[in-house]
Amino acid sequence: MSVRLESLFKYFPDPEHPDQRVTAVEDVSLEIEEGEMVTFLGPSGCGKTTTLRIISGFEAPSSGSVWIGGEEVSHLPPNRRDTSMVFQSYAIFPHLSVGQNIGFGLELRGLKPAKVKEKVLEIMEVMNLTDLYQRSPDQLSGGQQQRVALARAIVNRPKVLLFDEPLSNLDAKLREQMRVEIRRIQQTFGITSIYVTHDQAEAMTVSDRIVVMKQGRIMQVGTPFEIYSRPANYFVADFIGRVNFIPCTVDSVTPDAVDVSYTGGSRSVSSFRGSYAPGDQALTVVRPESLRVVKSDAATAAGLLTGTVDKRVYLGPTAEYVINVAGSDKTIQAVTNNPVEEGFLDIGDSVEIAFSAVSAHLLPDG
Repeated sequence: MSVRLESLFKYFPDPEHPDQRVTAVEDVSLEIEEGEMVTFLGPSGCGKTTTLRIISGFEAPSSGSVWIGGEEVSHLPPNRRDTSMVFQSYAIFPHLSVGQNIGFGLELRGLKPAKVKEKVLEIMEVMNLTDLYQRSPDQLSGGQQQRVALARAIVNRPKVLLFDEPLSNLDAKLREQMRVEIRRIQQTFGITSIYVTHDQAEAMTVSDRIVVMKQGRIMQVGTPFEIYSRPANYFVADFIGRVNFIPCTVDSVTPDAVDVSYTGGSRSVSSFRGSYAPGDQALTVVRPESLRVVKSDAATAAGLLTGTVDKRVYLGPTAEYVINVAGSDKTIQAVTNNPVEEGFLDIGDSVEIAFSAVSAHLLPDG
């Protein structure tokens, strides 16, 4: 089912000033297509969890409306919205077996025991849980408990599946495995899903689209590629992963590109946000892995910038560098792949820095 949010606002009383209020969600409007996986991403306190709770019915909006499958549900309680929530705490009943936990909702709906077991075994097979049917929750690993919680949510075939930071209690390696598993399962069943997380890698992995929020407002809605490589503003660029903001001067402007210059050369940038005029100052958004850094005396040296290596960190498959840019007080970050084969830069090396036009994105300066 599709989900539509129309001009949602949510206010809470200010605990320090009882006569005032705090805005948790401000004018949030969004269309989520049937079968789509959309993630709300942002720092703590940005309004993403409150928005999810409004969709689920656990919070009432101060104004605005929620629509599921063409029906307004803003006035309906959670149990009448045909949604299922997967919580970060799993909320598994400790006194029930795995099979009983998964089938609990089906029993509440009055299905006969044989039919409950049939449906439970079907979902357990898809989720690789078949051998755990009689197991008690205290015999499960964290990843298995999360699968049980997910199976219990899906077995009822809800119109919309809601995820409230479901992997936050798992260790890093298990989180990586489970986010791939969640995406696989969501695509298998084609359930419209809304996911909340503060983990950027998690959002990039599971999402068809990402909604980046700040202070209750939507900053950008886009695919993982758009959010990472074509950010709408400084906040999104800075929040998603590591990034370099390289100052430049606008030389000329056409409908399809902006020509800009740096201390060592010029570049035509076809990906940009905002409007520009010759002489304007701008910021080039370039991710560390997109920079090409070579020693100044190398035969291939031809940089848009020059600098000096200040720090180096070797991480096995990559080497990371911090470079002091010549003629400024700024530093930039660069990442090189397979440094054993490509060779290392040493601290103190003079280097030239370049990047391709396709990896650059322009934002207004200020």
